[in-house]
Amino acid sequence: MIYVIGIGPGSKDMMTMEAIEAIKNSDVIVGYKTYINLITDFIKDKEVVQNGMRQEIDRCKQAVEIAKQGKNVAVISSGDAGIYGMAGLILELTTQEEQEIKVKVVPGVTASLGAAAILGAPIMHDFCHISLSDLLTPWEVIQKRLRLAAEADFVICLYNPRSKGRSEHLNKAFEIMGEFKDGKTPVGIVKDVGREKEEKFICTFETMDFERVDMTTMVIIGNKSTFIHDDLMITPRGYNI
Repeated sequence: MIYVIGIGPGSKDMMTMEAIEAIKNSDVIVGYKTYINLITDFIKDKEVVQNGMRQEIDRCKQAVEIAKQGKNVAVISSGDAGIYGMAGLILELTTQEEQEIKVKVVPGVTASLGAAAILGAPIMHDFCHISLSDLLTPWEVIQKRLRLAAEADFVICLYNPRSKGRSEHLNKAFEIMGEFKDGKTPVGIVKDVGREKEEKFICTFETMDFERVDMTTMVIIGNKSTFIHDDLMITPRGYNI
């Protein structure tokens, strides 16, 4: 059995009971070393297979080979395993195997949900997730998605918004969305959701401070109805009150 586990954004308090139980039921823990470090309290003396960033395919192939030996394997993802996590890759690999391997995807709190709770209620209406990382998706495709999501007035949650290697992607994303997003549109910025150094900032589209943002930051851009009140970002659902 392979458990593909979403451990939430970083805090043990934001892990589900199902995730904790799946880790306990596993013989081997497989994951990116940064995420493994977040769950050391639950691992104890279990066998651990860990490696670095951008080694997802090797990591998942190892998990499949271990599972073929009859062991229960926990493949760890931060946030939710099915949102930019390992669930899809594990399922792609296991469907190519002649031997049947059982897979159970264990959901977790993804960064957008954790950040939304900290900000107030910014994703109460239709919203979308867009990753600004062009490692696996062409930048041209990302630009098109940004433009169409902004035109459709979605609340937009940006994952992987800014790194040292592509520091200008977030600026360019705001330029693209700016054709449809008013300058007064609220923007929420949450760094390190659920972790010790968690920080929250609320600004507007036109006062956005790109320097506050890095790869562990969640950026949520409101829609035309979103407003700011007492350091809260609120998107009305449409109730008559």
